[in-house]
Amino acid sequence: MANSLSSTLLTTFLVLSLFHLSSFHNNLAAKHIHHSYSSANLHHHHHHIPTPYKTTKATTNVSNPRLQQAYIALQAWKRVIFYDPNNFTSNWVGESVCNYTGVFCSNLPNATEPTITVAGIDLNFANIAGILPPELGLLSDLALIHLNSNRFCGLVPQTLSNLSLLFELDLSNNRLVGPFPTVVLSLPSLQYLDLRYNEFEGPLPPELFSKSFDAIFLNNNGFTSSIPPNLGRSSATVLVFANNNFGGCLPPSISNLADTLEELVLINTNLSGCVPPEVGFLYKLKLLDLSSNRLEGPIPYSIAGLAHLEQLNVAHNYMSGNVPEGVCILPNLVNFTYSYNFFCEEEGVCRNLTSKGVVFDDRRNCLPEKPLQRTKEQCDPVVEHPVDCYNYPCGGAPVAQALAPTHA
Repeated sequence: MANSLSSTLLTTFLVLSLFHLSSFHNNLAAKHIHHSYSSANLHHHHHHIPTPYKTTKATTNVSNPRLQQAYIALQAWKRVIFYDPNNFTSNWVGESVCNYTGVFCSNLPNATEPTITVAGIDLNFANIAGILPPELGLLSDLALIHLNSNRFCGLVPQTLSNLSLLFELDLSNNRLVGPFPTVVLSLPSLQYLDLRYNEFEGPLPPELFSKSFDAIFLNNNGFTSSIPPNLGRSSATVLVFANNNFGGCLPPSISNLADTLEELVLINTNLSGCVPPEVGFLYKLKLLDLSSNRLEGPIPYSIAGLAHLEQLNVAHNYMSGNVPEGVCILPNLVNFTYSYNFFCEEEGVCRNLTSKGVVFDDRRNCLPEKPLQRTKEQCDPVVEHPVDCYNYPCGGAPVAQALAPTHA
């Protein structure tokens, strides 16, 4: 998992070339094999900011109104910071804003003459407590904001709508509140959005999935309502919504993400119904984690077509039927977890995944002759009344409602 070294690497790359960096986020680990969604540090994604920028340090003066505006904004921010144990902002004194810790300057791209401006803010892991003041909207040339692992509270200011060049916004692991901050939907250049581990609540706006974001991290908030049916309009490669209370079903429109989606994480989001077979269209998918929900019915055989899939986790659900061999022989599969369900048979090589070098967990199912399985009393009602996913794809079948199995 990431640590403060990630932030140091990010700073180094910013100094070299802010808009040619490969972003070293607070959790540099996306598109790898080892994930830990229970921790406060879910993986992040690599990005390449396209517009060329040369970073530099500069002293503000009266001839540069952009740096004057930045000075006003940063001083306003410092005034509403009431705890800075590592003294990140102790040198935020005077008008030389490009020398402030965590502040990065560069030449404004496409300017008619060289113009120095504030292009990045990186206060990752600073443990700063305060609020985000409306004056942040004066930093209109920002390309990235990284505020991971602080104690910022309150609302996200609407004035961020002025940040037309903002490419990455990481507000994760803070104490921000309110509904989904719709101001992010007005940012034309935004590609990377990380709101995880805050106290946001309420429904997701459907407009979120009409934006051209590359990565969306919303996990560990208080979002409710169902996942909007237009989920498939997104062009993201990574969607992480774990540990919210969405409810409802995974919409079949997920298939429209086939050309982009590589990682889908929906752990503990109160999903119900059957896993739609349309998931099998996500041919680029490497990681699928649907664990700790209320999903029922079989594993769709269409998942056997996901040749790039490396990790599949459907543990702690109410799923039943057979574990299909087509899934077990996927060429890149390295981890398959289907424990704490009601599966009654493992087909073919699924009975011995160790022989394929696949890490697996099949505990607490209804598998004959396997150790650590459920009791006959728990299994019989489910095995005798299979869920009808054809007629009831989003749940609601009388038999499924009556069973109400437990995860124990």
